[in-house]
Parts: sequence; structure tokens; C-alpha cells
Amino acid sequence: MKTSWRSASLAAGAVSVLALTTACGTESGGSAASQNVGITAPAGTAGATGGVGAGTEAPPVGGGVGAGTGTQTGTGAGELAVSVSDDLGKILIDGEGNTLYRFDADTAEPPKSSCDGDCATTWPPVPADDATAGDGIDKSLLGEVTRTDGSKQLTVDGWPVYRYAKDAKAGDTSGQGVGGKWFALAPDGKKAKSTGGGGGTAAAPGLSVRTDPNLGEIVVDRNGMTVYRFVKDKAWPKPVTECLGACIEKWPAVAPVATNDTKGVQKKGLMSFTRPDGVKQMTVNCSPIYTFAGDKAPGDINGQGVGGTWYAVAPDGKLVGAPKQ
Repeated sequence: MKTSWRSASLAAGAVSVLALTTACGTESGGSAASQNVGITAPAGTAGATGGVGAGTEAPPVGGGVGAGTGTQTGTGAGELAVSVSDDLGKILIDGEGNTLYRFDADTAEPPKSSCDGDCATTWPPVPADDATAGDGIDKSLLGEVTRTDGSKQLTVDGWPVYRYAKDAKAGDTSGQGVGGKWFALAPDGKKAKSTGGGGGTAAAPGLSVRTDPNLGEIVVDRNGMTVYRFVKDKAWPKPVTECLGACIEKWPAVAPVATNDTKGVQKKGLMSFTRPDGVKQMTVNCSPIYTFAGDKAPGDINGQGVGGTWYAVAPDGKLVGAPKQ
């Protein structure tokens, strides 16, 4: 895909993520985009490893190494600009015209990058040191996060910013939708929206229901990726996750979703909570929900039954296909 250059103005505002107050308590709401941007927070990895429950190793979340040489790695962002894509509308580009991306496995509140190792080779983090806001970009949205190696990565409205190594030249947007988790950045830090040319999924509800030929009705996220529960987690009297450390790399936590941004999912117990690692996570019927790094495309159910502890989620929050206890 190609982009054509032009400046555009865009008013940026904080969008609060609401959650339904329920008997399982802890938090009546959350915000996936309400942090004070510019505050440095450690990227870090999650706490002690626990509850992995994975029968097989999942492929690296960000893709493999050697993914092309078009986008320079380690170079500063320079003056950010707004470009207009035929397919994606307004997107952020760096001073060299490279498309900038965000990763669904990251968090904006607090800012945290989940892309290290091979992932960071395929998706080079954008340094924060020389980034400035060009026309149409609210400079207050620019910030930084400290990565595990101590380097400072640029954030936009709290979201860590990346380039894509397979974008061969300025204007390419081949990273859009990769793995159902990587998306071009809009000028306000949100995912770039599709204008009908393909690739975008931002218009879909944050959580919805699809009918799988094998499992029946199951919950999916905004990108159409299957949502799972971990049987070792707890829902009552408050949500508790047992998926920490290496587990969360394979089973990314679903970020908070507004209750009015769902379709077909039971409203009772639809809320967010704060995990021990500081990440805000969504629940269905108070049970923490996840996606699976081994699912590469919408409709995949590779996580179903993994380790005998991971199962897709029904619209009422119950486990799908789990053995009766």
C-alpha cells in the first residue's frame, strides 16, 4: 500500500474506557488511553512465571528475524508528520516518511513494550530522543518509555511506537494488521481506521461473538481473534490472574473495552481490573480474558484446549469445550 503526503489537523482527546460495576468489584472502570503522556515508565517484563499451561511453544509474537531491510533500525524519529493513506486514512510517519505502528500486546497505561528479542528485530522500536511533533500532531501526546535494555522508546498517547522492517521504502504500510495485533498509528495514538481499501478492523466492536463451526458461539476481540480463559484464574470475589511472566507472552491480556463497545457479550461482569504487573485487563463475567500468540489470523482456534487449561469463551463468560468437573 502507498500513502500520499499531506498535512492534516486532528484534535486529540482522552477517551475513557468504561466498565460495568459488578459484584466482583475491584474496579468499576478503566482507561486504555487516559494516562498522562510523557511520564516515563519501565517497559519491563511481567512478574514471576506462573500458570503457563502451554503444551507447545508458540511462534514469536512479532514475527521472525531477517524480515527485510527497507526500514532503518535505531534511527531517531525526527519530526513526526501526518500522511494520508488511500486505505487507512490519516497515519503517523517519521521524518523519513516511514509508517509508524503500535502493538496490541503493549499497554498505554502504564506505557509498556512487550516486543523484545526477535520481535524487536522485525519491529524496530523508535527512539524517543529527537522526536518532535509536526503539523496536525498534539505534542502533549508524545512521551517515552524505558525498555528492558534501558533505551528510551517513543510513545504516542502512551503507546510504544515501532517501524516495520518489511516496509521497504517510505510510504509502505505492509505492517498493517500483521498477526491481527500490529496497526499503523493514527495521529492521536489510536489504530488507523480502514477507509474501505482493506486491512483495517477498527470499526468492529471491542468484543463481539462469532459462530465457530467446531465450538459454536465464542467471543472474539476487535481484530476477530479468538478470546480465551485460563482455568487457573479466579473470578470471585474479584478477578485474579495466574498467567504471569512467560505465560503472558504467549497469552496476551485483552485490554479494557468499553461496555458499549461490545456486541452479543453478556454485560454482567464485563469489567476491567489491574493485574499484579500493572497491566489493565478485561474480563467477561469477571473472568480474565486473553488472546493466543499462536493464533495468526481471525478465526484461528489454536489455543483451544492447550495444556488442558485454556479454552475459548462463550458469550456468558463460560468455558467452551472444557471437561465437566
